Amino acid sequence: MQLYLDCPCTSFPRSFARDYKETYLYPPPSTVYGLLLSLIGEVNMEAHRGVKLALGIIGDDPPISRIVRKQRHHKFSKTHMGTYPTSKFSKPNHQELLTDLRIAVQVDSSEETATIKLADRVEIALATPSQITRFGGLSLGESWAMINGIRLYRETDGTVRWLVRDNRGLISLPIWIDRKTGQGTFQRFSWSDEFQVDCFTKIPTPLKAVLSSQKGKQLRKKT
Repeated sequence: MQLYLDCPCTSFPRSFARDYKETYLYPPPSTVYGLLLSLIGEVNMEAHRGVKLALGIIGDDPPISRIVRKQRHHKFSKTHMGTYPTSKFSKPNHQELLTDLRIAVQVDSSEETATIKLADRVEIALATPSQITRFGGLSLGESWAMINGIRLYRETDGTVRWLVRDNRGLISLPIWIDRKTGQGTFQRFSWSDEFQVDCFTKIPTPLKAVLSSQKGKQLRKKT
């Protein structure tokens, strides 16, 4: 399944960005995975880990703009108990934005363990949206970065430049962020004008699932 996605304005803050919110120039696989879960109304982020995604940019690189935006800065403390006056904990900071972003997304669910694969659920959501239950706007990145639309890719949409896994590539993007520890798994990429197997990036399978799968294979061999 190959999808076409059009996003007029978005931002993918870099993991090391602090006051100045720099953005990745291309959509991280982890962000696109979150968008697909939102599309099908899935709230469990673990549900389709193991799916493989390939991402490509249609047309030129999106231009980067810089804005000044009010941002909140605080750490949760027992003193404030979640209440932080805007006058004390907000200040203006610069943020980078991407505009006119058009991407192609290839979904491969062959290595998923879910009963109903992500690719199948996306196909259902696009063909018969009345069969799914979801909430909120569909965003790529932060909640304000709503997309214009998502549909199956057509050749008339334009030529796709694919991100291809390359350990010596200059493009580094997160493919999974552990919400408990804040630690991320990253992958380096380079460009390819043609689609190839190395364009696919796997959303990492949980360690427990890997160990369980290996144990099952060992038991089957013994029997």
